[in-house]
Amino acid sequence: MNSLKKLRNHIDHVDHSLLELLTRRARLVKKIGSIKEKSGQPIFAPERERALLADLKSLNRGPLSNEAVENLFLEVVHACRHLQKKFTVAYFGPEASFSHAAALKSFGRSAGLVPARTISEVFAEVDKGRADFGVVPIENSTGGGVYHTLDMFVDSPLSICAELELPVHHYLLGRSVRSVDKVKTLFSHYQALSQCRNWVDANLPKARVVESTSTSEAAKQAARIVGSAAIASHLAAEQYGLGILASRIEDSSQNYTRFLIIGTTEPERTGRDKTSIMFSIKDRPGALFDMLLPFKKQKLNLTKIESRPTRQRAWEYIFFVDFIGHRSEPRVQKALAQLERTCMFLKILGSYPRSE
Repeated sequence: MNSLKKLRNHIDHVDHSLLELLTRRARLVKKIGSIKEKSGQPIFAPERERALLADLKSLNRGPLSNEAVENLFLEVVHACRHLQKKFTVAYFGPEASFSHAAALKSFGRSAGLVPARTISEVFAEVDKGRADFGVVPIENSTGGGVYHTLDMFVDSPLSICAELELPVHHYLLGRSVRSVDKVKTLFSHYQALSQCRNWVDANLPKARVVESTSTSEAAKQAARIVGSAAIASHLAAEQYGLGILASRIEDSSQNYTRFLIIGTTEPERTGRDKTSIMFSIKDRPGALFDMLLPFKKQKLNLTKIESRPTRQRAWEYIFFVDFIGHRSEPRVQKALAQLERTCMFLKILGSYPRSE
C-alpha cells in the first residue's frame, strides 16, 4: 500500500506539471492568435496541425499507442485554438452522423457545430458567412463518390481547406434489450445495412428490419421502442444513451469515408499535399487523354478522376481530378498552365494537406 501511495503521489506531481505546461502552451497560443489577427493570417492551420501530430507520433515510444497520442493532442490543439477563435462549423447530416464525427475530429467539441439537412445547405452556410467552415463527404471506399458534393463545386466560390479520412465502424445499439438474441426489430439506414449484411444475416435472421432516414434516426428509434436495436455509430451511442450490443459489425474492415473541409482560406504548402481541380473539354477523340498528358509529363500522381454531366448540353461532362502536389510547386504550375491552354474551363478547388 505504501508503494501504491507513492506511485499515486508521483502521478499527482506529473499531472500538476502537465497542467502547468498546458497553461504555458495556451498563453503562447493566445499570443500567436493576436499576431495572426493583426496580420490577417488564418487561425485554422491544418498544415501546422498535421505536421505537429506527425512529429509527436514519430517521437512516441509507448506505452501509449500513436492513436492515443493523436487523440490526446487533438483535444489540446482544439482547446487552445478555441482561445484564438471559436469557429462555427456546418456539417452534413444530423447529430451523431459520420459527418458529425468528422467535424468533431477536425474542430473539437468546443467549436460551434451546426447540423445541416443537405450538402447544399452546408455550402450556403459557409458562403453566406454564417459558418466559418463546412464538413461534407466526398467519397466512400466501398460506395464511391458523393456526387452532390462534386456538383456543388461547379458554381461555389468556396475552396477545399483540408481533407479527413475516417474508418466507418458500425455498432449494434439498444436500450431496452441486453443481448443480440433479444432484438425483435432492427432499425437501419439502407447504406449501413448493406455494409453489415453478412453480420445481420448471421446474427439477426428473425429480426424485422425497418429502414430509417439516417443512422442517427435509427438510433433515436431504438431508444424509444421496446425490443429494438439500431445500426449506428459509437457517437450515436453516446448521443442517445444507448448500450453497445455488438461492436464493429461491418462486413469490410477497409471501409473509409473521405470528408472535405470547405472554406475561404488556403493552407500553406507542407510537402505532403494534394490538389483538387475540375475542368471541361470538347467532345472529340482523344480529348481526355490530351488533358491528362500534362500530369504524366510532370510526373504528377493522380489519385482520383470522376466525371459529371455539365447539365448545360447533353453528353458534355466536367471532370474532377485529385493529384499529389501543391499548386505553388513549379511542376504543378506547368501542368495546370498546359491544361488550361487545351481545355474549355479549368477551376482549382484547392491545395491542402493530405490525409494520412
